[in-house]
Amino acid sequence: MPLFQSENLTYYYPDREKPALKGINLSIEEGEFLLITGGSGSGKSSLARALAGLIPDFYGGRFGGKVYFQGRDMGQMDRRKLAREVGIVFQDPEKQLVMTSVEAEIAFGLENLGLPQAEMSRRVAEVLSFLDLAEVRQEFTAHLSGGQKQKLALAAVLAMQPQVLILDEPTSQLDPVAAEEFFNLIKRLNEEMGLTIILIEQRLERCFHLADRVVLMEDGQVKYEGTPEQLARWAVAREIPFIPPVARFFARIGFPSIPVTVKEGRRLLRSNFNYRKFPPLRPVVNENPEEPVLTMSRVWFTYPNGKEALQDISLQIAAGELVAILGTNGAGKSTLLKTMAGLLKPGRGRVLVMGRDLSNESRPGAGRIAYLSQNPNDYLFQDTVEEELLFTLKNFGLTDDGVVDDLLEKLGLQRYRRVNPRDLSSGERQRVALASILVTRPRLLVLDEPTRGMDYRLKDELGAMLMDLSKEGVSVVLVTHDVEFAAAYATRVLLLFAGRIVADGPKHQVLGQSVFYSTQIGKMCRGYVDGVLTLRDALDRLEPVWPARQVVPEVR
Repeated sequence: MPLFQSENLTYYYPDREKPALKGINLSIEEGEFLLITGGSGSGKSSLARALAGLIPDFYGGRFGGKVYFQGRDMGQMDRRKLAREVGIVFQDPEKQLVMTSVEAEIAFGLENLGLPQAEMSRRVAEVLSFLDLAEVRQEFTAHLSGGQKQKLALAAVLAMQPQVLILDEPTSQLDPVAAEEFFNLIKRLNEEMGLTIILIEQRLERCFHLADRVVLMEDGQVKYEGTPEQLARWAVAREIPFIPPVARFFARIGFPSIPVTVKEGRRLLRSNFNYRKFPPLRPVVNENPEEPVLTMSRVWFTYPNGKEALQDISLQIAAGELVAILGTNGAGKSTLLKTMAGLLKPGRGRVLVMGRDLSNESRPGAGRIAYLSQNPNDYLFQDTVEEELLFTLKNFGLTDDGVVDDLLEKLGLQRYRRVNPRDLSSGERQRVALASILVTRPRLLVLDEPTRGMDYRLKDELGAMLMDLSKEGVSVVLVTHDVEFAAAYATRVLLLFAGRIVADGPKHQVLGQSVFYSTQIGKMCRGYVDGVLTLRDALDRLEPVWPARQVVPEVR
């Protein structure tokens, strides 16, 4: 008997005419690692909520069909018993944290279950150690970094010892190293403790190979389900982008077998391509740099608790540059962006935007600087998407000269023009927030995790739009944990560690020399053809040496 069984599951959110889920028939076995992927707004999070028993009880709306858990209709189950069995970690950890301290947050669910004090203390201690949160157990939750909040949300769920763990994009705010550790942990929970894992994820290069089965959703329906290898072959034949870069590379050159891991890709690369010494890629350097839009000179910033978030930062951003800032959680990346935008004033040093010192302005960078924080919900308070954009124009005393229509079209938001932005998916809300700051046509665009919640297609569209803005002379600075996105679209990369810049240069130079901050294609090609970061790089350099001979068969 399947652990979960859905029969013709259909669901409409309140006041919505289009169903979020349409006729879902899906079975999930006990102990399975299931990966659910698909485009933004395809119904992934809605399916997760239905499997967790939150739809329709918590969200309202119209519900059709049946969902069974261990053979029992979930609609008839006691919610307290269900909470013991099925745990969910939401896409946005801020929505899940209710207590003021880390330890209290983990204990909160256990108190609701009515567990004895001794049992609660043991479980809290276990998950604090397991997730490396012991050092921050007394910390105020609002002071945690985005990555620490995601770990805390997972800890609070794990302490309840569920049989099923549902994770909705749990690594969206984690740096590459922390994300790898997180997925190794999830795989251990699946293999060693027998937990059933249902994972929703957009960055497939991180987790595609871990899954037993992959479900691809589109327009509220299950478009395809199968093993990672089966989905890769099916998706490639239909030019569907929801497969990792290594698989995409071998598919694009017509390779008969498609690997899903870097290890498999490296073996096929060495076995089937004529080896030769490739000259290193020469980074593109602007011979005639323009006047800097942003200048930071020996900037230091210390928070009231004494933590030095920025230490001796000096840099210049020229007009038209597209700069990506990478680094671990808590390295000072968001603090650096807020200082650039004039939201935080440095304790020492100067920040100049277009030659003007931000610390001397009552409204720093008004109209010249646009800043988008990690949480798009902070920007959404109007009744419709269109009103969000018009509000920004009104706030700066500007008129709509067609810029609203233009941005709605560019960001794929035209059909949501009259929709309340809080009813949209996470990726859609991210695009609305971005559009709301772009209407002022800023000279400096500062973005904190702009690809969070976006699928491959939307990231490509965002990257193309940022490149167009860059060509128009707009300086773009973005913080991201998405190394693939930075490699594809940035011209320059900064690595930040403990509040200091430890690397700054062209992307091929910085990312090509990095072990952990490298792309999946870069890891596959390391030692064979160095300097390759993206699918385009690999095709340009390796396709010419793809031999017209029998392929070495795969070893099983």
